[in-house]
Amino acid sequence: MKYICLAALSGLLWQSAAAQQIADSAAFARLAASIKSTPAINGNTRQLPMPAAPDGYSLQLRGTDHLPVVDQQGHITTPLVNTPVSLYFVLQRNSDQAIMDVPNIQVTIPGRYTASAGNPAPFVIPALREWYGGNGSYTLPATITLAIDPVYASALLPGITAFRDDLRLLTGNRQISIRQGQPRKGDIFFTLQSPDRQLGDEGYQMEIGNQITIQATHARGAFWATRTLLQILEQDPQHRRIPQGITRDYPKYEVRGFVLDVGRKFFTMEFLRHYVKFMSYYKMNDFHIHLNDNGFEKFFGNNWDSTYSAFRLENNTFPGLTARDGSYSKKEFLALQSLADSFAVRIIPEIDVPAHSLAFTKAVPQIASLKYGRDHLNLDSASYAMIDKVFKEYLEGPEKVFKGDEVHIGTDEYSKKEAEKFRAFTDHYIRFVESFGKKVRMWGSLTHAQGTTPVKSAGVTMNAWYNGYADPADMMRQGYDLISSPDGWLYIVPAAGYYHDYLNLPKLYDNWEPNMIGEAVFPIGHPQIRGGSFAVWNDHPGNGITEKDVHDRVFPAMQVLAEKMWNGHTLQSNYNSFSQHSHQIGEGPGLNMRAKINSRDSIVLSYDFSTPAVNDISANKRAAQQKHNADITPSKTLLLKGGNSFIKTPLPEIGYGYTVEFDIKPTKDNLPEAVIFSSPHAVVTLLQQQTGKLGFTREGYHYNFNYTLPAETWTHVAISGDHKGTSLFINGQLVEKLEGATISFPNIKDKIAKVQTLVFPLQMIGDTVNSFKGEIDNLKVIQHR
Repeated sequence: MKYICLAALSGLLWQSAAAQQIADSAAFARLAASIKSTPAINGNTRQLPMPAAPDGYSLQLRGTDHLPVVDQQGHITTPLVNTPVSLYFVLQRNSDQAIMDVPNIQVTIPGRYTASAGNPAPFVIPALREWYGGNGSYTLPATITLAIDPVYASALLPGITAFRDDLRLLTGNRQISIRQGQPRKGDIFFTLQSPDRQLGDEGYQMEIGNQITIQATHARGAFWATRTLLQILEQDPQHRRIPQGITRDYPKYEVRGFVLDVGRKFFTMEFLRHYVKFMSYYKMNDFHIHLNDNGFEKFFGNNWDSTYSAFRLENNTFPGLTARDGSYSKKEFLALQSLADSFAVRIIPEIDVPAHSLAFTKAVPQIASLKYGRDHLNLDSASYAMIDKVFKEYLEGPEKVFKGDEVHIGTDEYSKKEAEKFRAFTDHYIRFVESFGKKVRMWGSLTHAQGTTPVKSAGVTMNAWYNGYADPADMMRQGYDLISSPDGWLYIVPAAGYYHDYLNLPKLYDNWEPNMIGEAVFPIGHPQIRGGSFAVWNDHPGNGITEKDVHDRVFPAMQVLAEKMWNGHTLQSNYNSFSQHSHQIGEGPGLNMRAKINSRDSIVLSYDFSTPAVNDISANKRAAQQKHNADITPSKTLLLKGGNSFIKTPLPEIGYGYTVEFDIKPTKDNLPEAVIFSSPHAVVTLLQQQTGKLGFTREGYHYNFNYTLPAETWTHVAISGDHKGTSLFINGQLVEKLEGATISFPNIKDKIAKVQTLVFPLQMIGDTVNSFKGEIDNLKVIQHR
């Protein structure tokens, strides 16, 4: 079948450069563009009326952006209120079956209700697709019951249990129970017996009155309703009120994803588990974990042996494969996937071969390519033998380590000089992984690696990241489904100086959604575009980037892209309004990876040590929780005695931006690395081991200011931090700003950034092992808005 791709952009018609050119394509395009409307639709219309096709042609409906309103067969399900729907048709020429995209036609489907003067739609991220407002509010009772339809209890219980736990964290109310049975007044009721069978796996209808009734056709849809409720409750000061009304909510795109490169930077399992919950809070359902990768040889003396590489998963077949500086056991990885199941998130594990493969060639040197570099596999029988065994270890057995439906096989950026071998390798691993009952994802490289060797496309999903590597129109013609992952829009490479350090959120919000792949724009509703995914690539191992720094970049992007992948762009889309309201919603119950602190004003904590109980003289009244081997002196200062000596505060840490100021008088006999402040993630030390200067340590990186605190003397210290770096002020004067430094390398001009940020530790003043000796006074913690 011949296929010509067409899009309407700024009123002009253009053809994809990769579209097959035929003599009368311009005339064909004009015919397609001339189809602009459908026959009238009224409230009784149940089947979409088709536009008239020109003589010698026929029209086919391929997709819509509201499938629960108009499905791919044209069946109409009445929405709550009048709803605009974009329709995607193709025009087929009967003489040769060639087809051409028709620019999206927008119709309005009449709703069940007329416009309401009731409650406006509550602000949530992503926004609700349909809303009809009632009057008044539902208020959580003192004793909350989550009622489950007994027929569907086994399917619903994991998600409802997670909801109960989240409600407890958010509200502080421990009186929350789960009961099987029909609802009573005040209950929140869940059932999968929905009369609305068009909702799909992720849609739900929720009626909020004197009780809340949630209907879905799948447990995932019911679970997304709980995220909506939690976000509404988070924004209510008492965490109790929800506006009455009805919502019918469902995603525009099936895949709403995030890719995390854990190969070049290790992220703890705690971080990954937090990210499952964080993503779920925004209805982002696809967590793609890039399990192996390596740094650039030029930053390691052009020596592959010393070039950083890592494979992060326990492996019994090749014990030397698993990274020694951070990895996940199979048990941990299975538990992560089970957690994700409860939170309606897919874990997509990626083993990236045959490039980015230095970890494999270090474990089995004979499979390395000497021609293209040891980060390339040789694509010979030895390479196949090893990689077969690696995949097999995670794909077979009674409890498969990769338990989800989809597995990513990498296949990115191999030298195109070996295109035929690369294509054969790719085809082999598609079929090999499918033989274990899995669906395959891969990176788009087949335009880059053009050749005649066939590569299976049916049932395969491709991350379309750069159109020069994989032309998306051509890939769809070949039969691949796509996940829109355009590097120029969606790649974060922290502090690298290329791609994005922080995504351009206003531009993304106003201009992008997954039908845009690079410069190519496809019809809204195209069934081969499954959705989108943004990514963090940690290209520069050793540059000082921390989990906190990565999260600072991801958090605002997650909010914006959740909106773009669930809703796309609508008539109600307004970035200024979105940005203003988005600050009211955090990371999810119990999560605070940004270390933001609720405070009545900018001073979040202030201790003057005037009382033995160490009371907080700020408006927040955060008194010290514990004091051990520490005294309040007659001069009303805190005396710490070294070793196990500390006071514990209610605040673990404070994130960017902040200032922590205090007066300090160390004794003369402090040990190296004596701790002034500590938390599970960082310490501030009086005397760095190597320099004897004031400094800090986080994630194994040690930094110091060019300053040594004098002993037996009172000094006023202020440390300020933001996402760019950390500054030291002494007695009101700036001493040093740790920001903008670079790391140089022998024999090359290239440098990499040296990131010297600090999420300031506050859990303890002092330490349980090596507290500093001396006095502290007038501690003040300030959070900058």
